[in-house]
Amino acid sequence: MLALARGEVDANGLLPIFAARSPEVAEKCNIMADVQDLFKKIIAHSKEYGFVYPSSEIYEGLGGVYDYGPLGVELKNNIKTYWWKAMVQLHENIVGIDAAIFMHPTTWKASGHVDAFNDPLIDNKTSKKRYRADVLIEDYIKKLEEKIEKQVKKGRKRFGEAFDEEKFRATDGRAVQYAEKIADIEGRLHTAMRDNDLVALRDLIVELEIADPVSGSRDWTEVRQFNLMFSTQLGNIAGEAGKLYLRPETAQGIFVNFLNVLNTTRQRLPFGIAQIGKAFRNEIIARQFIFRMREFEQMEMQFFVKPGTEMEWYNAWKEKRMQWHRALGVPAEKLRFKDHEALAHYANAAVDIEFEFPFGFKELEGIHSRTDYDLRRHEEYSGKKLRYFDPETREHFVPYIIETSIGADRMFLALLSAAYREEEVPDAKGGTATRVVLKLPPALAPVKCAVLPLLKNKPELVDRAKEVFETLKYEFACQYDEKDAIGRRYRRQDAIGTPFCVTIDFVSLEDDTVTIRDRDSLEQVRVKTADVAAFIREKVDWAPLLRAVGASPL
Repeated sequence: MLALARGEVDANGLLPIFAARSPEVAEKCNIMADVQDLFKKIIAHSKEYGFVYPSSEIYEGLGGVYDYGPLGVELKNNIKTYWWKAMVQLHENIVGIDAAIFMHPTTWKASGHVDAFNDPLIDNKTSKKRYRADVLIEDYIKKLEEKIEKQVKKGRKRFGEAFDEEKFRATDGRAVQYAEKIADIEGRLHTAMRDNDLVALRDLIVELEIADPVSGSRDWTEVRQFNLMFSTQLGNIAGEAGKLYLRPETAQGIFVNFLNVLNTTRQRLPFGIAQIGKAFRNEIIARQFIFRMREFEQMEMQFFVKPGTEMEWYNAWKEKRMQWHRALGVPAEKLRFKDHEALAHYANAAVDIEFEFPFGFKELEGIHSRTDYDLRRHEEYSGKKLRYFDPETREHFVPYIIETSIGADRMFLALLSAAYREEEVPDAKGGTATRVVLKLPPALAPVKCAVLPLLKNKPELVDRAKEVFETLKYEFACQYDEKDAIGRRYRRQDAIGTPFCVTIDFVSLEDDTVTIRDRDSLEQVRVKTADVAAFIREKVDWAPLLRAVGASPL
């Protein structure tokens, strides 16, 4: 029944039967079904309207790899532009680079990726499915956290306005029991991962009676390590001498260029180096659409600071990055900080900004205090001094680093998830109709405006509409559409997130005005043709969005 409640087993149509026997299970089943249905709708919508396609689809596709379609590439480019403007354009002490994907192989030895960039892999003998052992345990922990939230919900309902959540979590028997179990599991997981104890990982999976989500079987193989880097060869040189790697992250390209940037830009601490670029990881199991892929794009900034000041900057960048997300209008309850329970060997502090995707809260962006680990390792392996000279104190030292790292693809999915709506709106006959709309921030929308003649069989309307389109296309990403009834064309533009539709009707021929329809409010206003560009420009301009982010605290 638990598997049914999670919405994982319904092959024989049993879900409604079990749900009907328990109101509690029924509620959970309905919630899970709604969540799964929403995610499926977003995936289908992405393909139908040209946002994201399965890669090599005519050859049955390639797991964990996707292509961005005509609208998807525009939206993704706008996301990257927003990040770049907020990170580089707004800060005089942050500059950008574009490092090569191929790097000297010693780079990855120094960074630790050759020896330690592994995931613990485990197979289920019954289903033949492959999983990350640590993720199976983390998913188990999430279920315990859900049980705590369920207890909290009951307490809130029971005590009403007098409810003290903090006190309840500390005193409720079941909540405390679950919390203690979580702490124990997390501690053992951290120890096993730190010590590379694969036997302990499997023992924990067996002890917790974790079942395969597909088959329900607990027939597990041993855990073994799986290196995530893709390797290739340099030219026609075979063997280890010519071995190269597709970079698994973009950060190392910044670290090895630290001296180059410092010398050519004459920056003084603190300063940052930003980069947007592709990275590649041979994920054990790619899942959840574009959330976890084998080829993806990162937007990273490494901020170099004086040792001893790193926690001040770490906290500042935490708030700064959350402000960047909230400026987009994402509801506050869909974003949260989650501190890392177990720190990476190079870090002394780390936190994730999590977003509530249709499949739950997941990491969207990471902020890490990396200490001086990276520069020191590259000093050791390269024999070059990667130091900063402080002209005031007259001392040389290796800077500490604060990292902000966000996946462009995950941000793309987060925006789609937050923007997707199904709404009841008035129809032409005085009733209501359902429309699918993407309420994307106007500055990020792939198409800023659509120009529509009221009727396509009236040459005078078509000619005037094309004149307007030819004028606007030099300033904005526009579409011209004359096919189908005007209502259907509005719906198409709603579905791709176009914030404004400019309609040319018969009144336009008389007084040289057009109707501008707002995607979100559905309000229509008449504007002089000569003023259309200014009207749209004000609404889709980057400046208001960037002002909401601001340049502080730097």
